[in-house]
Amino acid sequence: MALVTRARQAETASSVGSSRPAAGSSCQSLRVVLPLSIFLGAFLLFLLEPLFGKLILPRFGGSAAVWATCLVFFQCALLVGYLYAYLTTRRLTPARQGILHILLLLLSLCLLPIAPHTMIGKLDGNHPAAHILAVLTVSIGLPFILLSATSPLVQAWYARTEGGSEPYALFALSNFASLLALLSFPLLIEPRLSSHQQSLLWSALFAAFVAICSLTAWLASRDAPVAPPRPTTEAAETTSAPTLRDKLLWLSLSACGSMLLLSITNHITENVAPVPLFWVLPLALYLLTFTLAFQRRSFYSRWLMARLLGVTLGSLGYAIYDPSHTESIQVSVPLFCGGLFVCCLFCHGELAKRRPAPRNLTTFYLTISLGGALGAIFVGLLAPYLFAALYEFPLTLCLTALVAAIALWPEGWLERIFWSALTAIMAAILVYNVHAYNRNDILIVRNFYGGLRVKQFRDWLKQPYRELYHGKIEHGAQFLDPPKSLLATTYYSADSGVGIALHRFSGAPKRVGVIGLGAGTLAAYGNAGDYFRFYEINPLIVSIAKNWFSYLRDTPAKVDIAMGDARLSLAAEPSQQYDVLAVDAFSGDAIPVHLLTKEAFALYLRHLKPGGILAVHTSNTYLDLAPVVQLLADDAHCPVRLITNGDDLRKLIDTSDWVLITRNQDVLRDLDALTLQEQITIPSHLRLWTDDYNNLFQILRPARFNKDGSD
Repeated sequence: MALVTRARQAETASSVGSSRPAAGSSCQSLRVVLPLSIFLGAFLLFLLEPLFGKLILPRFGGSAAVWATCLVFFQCALLVGYLYAYLTTRRLTPARQGILHILLLLLSLCLLPIAPHTMIGKLDGNHPAAHILAVLTVSIGLPFILLSATSPLVQAWYARTEGGSEPYALFALSNFASLLALLSFPLLIEPRLSSHQQSLLWSALFAAFVAICSLTAWLASRDAPVAPPRPTTEAAETTSAPTLRDKLLWLSLSACGSMLLLSITNHITENVAPVPLFWVLPLALYLLTFTLAFQRRSFYSRWLMARLLGVTLGSLGYAIYDPSHTESIQVSVPLFCGGLFVCCLFCHGELAKRRPAPRNLTTFYLTISLGGALGAIFVGLLAPYLFAALYEFPLTLCLTALVAAIALWPEGWLERIFWSALTAIMAAILVYNVHAYNRNDILIVRNFYGGLRVKQFRDWLKQPYRELYHGKIEHGAQFLDPPKSLLATTYYSADSGVGIALHRFSGAPKRVGVIGLGAGTLAAYGNAGDYFRFYEINPLIVSIAKNWFSYLRDTPAKVDIAMGDARLSLAAEPSQQYDVLAVDAFSGDAIPVHLLTKEAFALYLRHLKPGGILAVHTSNTYLDLAPVVQLLADDAHCPVRLITNGDDLRKLIDTSDWVLITRNQDVLRDLDALTLQEQITIPSHLRLWTDDYNNLFQILRPARFNKDGSD
């Protein structure tokens, strides 16, 4: 992947120019602004990625795929930035190069302060990736490209003005600034500043960067040597050019690292939450592997890493074969992030060992930049079209084993036998994963928002029923034959919190809003004269609910479906005066955080009748969401009740947790008299969630394991 190759150009820069300018031509001020430009450029580049990803996340429903699409843009923009640096340093004189760069820097100031620009045209609900890429290009394209070009450009200027000195200090400084930005955003900046304040801070720092980098370009062009240097070393004449096999191996190793980053990030964010902390952790580890591999004194040992890679691939393969041991976030996140680190360190270490002679380094970096971009495009853009389910992760592990076998083939017969066998095992795991995923499936579909399955079974009485899955999580079930087909099942039974809330208004026509359609199960509570309005962002969910389940067809209530992100839809509507508003918009087991914030709750309460009930579904494998809802309700001065029901597998009823929020004292008295409630314990230091702040680690559930490994 090319995300950090703009920080790996230390040796490329030394080949750009190697003749020392006239004595005294390098001024002290240039030696100050050169490292400052490198540091600030790298810091702003990697700060912009999670910052802007978070800014656009709510516009696309809080989907985990938003970050994957952002990574595709970052990859391609970084490749363009490096191409710009490559072409300008070789096709333009130092004076013209400096003038062009200063003009582009000044032009980029027109885009400040940074903010997502609205694109004209209808959003493609199935695949909005093109819309996201367009928003990113229009909003931050030019600043991002200029920042990505900073490291190779400034290092080239340093090598030219310092007589060909190797800029390893600038190389190390760039990597340090990148890691500092990635870690400071979720730990320091995000918890303390609002999104608007973050945007203003970044814009102010970028304006300062433009001034410093412009000064650097002017000073460097003024101190440029009169004529470009000519290679004089014998190595430049005798070293053979890279072969096609060399270039294909560079491309493959880089693409594997990029695919690993995106597929593992997708795995974490799809099953937990698409929040910046889970974006930057894999990205920081990825960047660290580049840093360790490409240092002058490399930390990479082929003997050690080949053995660690074999163990790591085996562990990740077993986690796919039997996911019961990685159900807990405390296990899954360290396992998959550790696997990413080992696999990427091998890929990038092999790249570092295969660096060509200095005169071919530009070809080397362009090739691995292209490999990184192609890997990101495959996982982020093509996989949702090519695969009906999330098969790219086991496929990437299989490809990693294959590339390792090719890279280590010259090491001897033992290595050839081992890696050939491991590649075959990983291919078998891929086949098993596809087969196991398809078991009992009658429908498998996928789009931007993830993979969906409809399974069909027979119960203990041989009665057929269907279940809807998003990823590994069940999102609805229904018996096929009446009268059982009219019953609410899974998390929405009559004893569940939302079932109790809906029964409270069963005596008269009621207005009900539901955020998240699923199989349409809550329509089972509809009576003649009732009005149900579902808010759903995924067109595939609507198609499945209408064609594979019958709740929407069988209900006597009037049903409407509002397409798009629920918050945006509710914000655009007048008060709907709902008797019950149910929030149940989780995809997989991940939570769209923007639906559980202070601003979101203010919007929900605006759409409720004075005596209405807000029902929030808080069942979650990884996170204890009830305390978050409690704080939000306390902030709105609303009493809450946590209702937990047991399961009844014969009736397709699952255990569920619903937090009911209402100011209706009659409803509260009825709940206190008729239901068994659970107490909500708020963890210490848990803060109110807002659009600008959330903290998932404070609400992690204890680690637990699913021994049967069932879906």
